[in-house]
Order: sequence, then structure tokens, then C-alpha cells
Amino acid sequence: MSSSLLTNSSAMTALQTLRNVSSQLATTQNRISTGQRVSTASDNAAYWSIATSMRADNAALSAVSDSLGLSAATVDTEYTALTAVVGDKTGGLTKLQALLVEAKTAGIDRTKIQADITQIQQQMKGTADAATFNGVNWLSATAATPATFNLVSSFSRVGGTPTIGSISLTIANYSLYTSTQTGILDKVSGPASVNTINISALTDSTADQTTLDGYITQVTAAINSVASAAADLGAVKNRISTNADFVKTLIDSVDRGVGQLVDADMNAESTRLQALQTQQQLGVQALSIANQNSQSILSLFK
Repeated sequence: MSSSLLTNSSAMTALQTLRNVSSQLATTQNRISTGQRVSTASDNAAYWSIATSMRADNAALSAVSDSLGLSAATVDTEYTALTAVVGDKTGGLTKLQALLVEAKTAGIDRTKIQADITQIQQQMKGTADAATFNGVNWLSATAATPATFNLVSSFSRVGGTPTIGSISLTIANYSLYTSTQTGILDKVSGPASVNTINISALTDSTADQTTLDGYITQVTAAINSVASAAADLGAVKNRISTNADFVKTLIDSVDRGVGQLVDADMNAESTRLQALQTQQQLGVQALSIANQNSQSILSLFK
């Protein structure tokens, strides 16, 4: 091979090789530092675009997951209060019904029974008032309580169009007390509402016994209504739980999909890094040797 003072072909080749190795080394080091083989659009425009859209969807799904958690807590609060109002032999409507049946006994002191009934009435009202989560209370409704309540349940995107799914609840189905006395326990059905039943002045007369029968029928109907409302919220709880589990699974699935598109193979990249570092060292030596050719030509003129 001829030598020239103006053009050092060997040095130019070695320099080009070193530049190429340095470029590959920079790419590999970036992949190792970020953990991604596609971190910008310039790496792979198609994969980057898909991954960006999927990450945006996952952010929306995370928001849905958070909303489902809030909805689950709200529904659970109302459900727990409703089951407490239905009660058992120690309290609630079930105990109230038993006391009214007991009050039909001839010669019994109904004033004492009324004292227990009053305690149960106050207990149920207190339970309903306390059934508040994050400022939401469906059991003690006010004028500000919305007629329906929508719980976010899902998110999807088809053809670039996002869709938000929701569970719609009619609050009147769960209201025990309202500001207009139209709730399950404060609406007047017969001589009084469940919340205002008072038997202290009743006697063993036929008319008063008929009044007691009316109260028992009224409380039995209330038990059925409140139990139905609790069962409905129980079904909503299960639906929310199922949706929450699905959303979490979907988030994990999308994360895996994004990883398949953009994540770097760290084992392969580490191996490549070592190889490129060796090539870089050899390239520097090759360039040094090529530059020595020019020095050798100059020595001929000394």
C-alpha cells in the first residue's frame, strides 16, 4: 500500500470505525441507563407511538382503579349501615318488630316497651346519619343529595375514542330518611312512620290491637325494603370488586405489553457493552498505529 502525506487512508478508516463503535457504545449505554431500547421517537417511531398511547391508557386505568377504591368504600359504608338497621334480635328493625309483637300481649306494660322502641328509633336514625364517607350519605338524604349517583367502573379506548363506564344508583332506593319525609323509615304509612311509632298510650282494646297489627305490618314491610336495599348494594359491592380486580389485571397486562415493545434486554446489552468497549480500545490503538505511518514518512526526510 502506497503512503501519502496528504491522505492517510489507514487513519481515515480507523477513525470511521472508531466513530461507528463510539456511536453504538453511546446507544448501548443509553439503553442500560434507561432500561429501554426505545426511549424516544427517533429510536423507533412506530413502537414509541404505540407505547406512549398505551401508557396514557394505563394512566387513565389507574385513575379508574382509584375511583373504584373510593366507590367501594362508599358503597361498603352504606351497605354496613343498612345491615345494621335491619338488625337482629338485639336491635334494629328486627328487634322493633319483636317488641311490637310482644306489645300485643294483654295486660303488658306498653310504656316500658315504648322506651325500648324509642331507643331503637334513635339508634337507627343515628346509624343512618353516621353512614357518611367522603361527604356522601345516601341513607340520610337532604335537599342537596343528588337523585342518582354514578360510580366510575371502567375505561376503554376503541379507534382513538375513549369510553368511561359507570354504575348508576338511584339514591331513593336506599334513603331511610329524607328532608321531605319520603324515606323508608320516615315516610308516613298508616297511622305513623316507623320513626314515629308510639305505643305507650295503647290499650288492650280491639281498636288498639288493630293499630298494633298495622305497626307490625308496617315494620315488616320496612324490613323487606331495607333488606332489599342492602342486597342491592351487596351486588354492587361485588360488581365493583370484580371490576377493580379486572382493572388491576389489565394495568399489569398493558405494562407487560409496553415492556415487550420498548424494554431493553439487559443481559444482551451488558454483553454488547463489554464487546463495544473492547472494540473502542482496539479502534484507538488502530488509529494510533495508522497515524504513525505519517511520522514514518517524515523520518525519511531527516
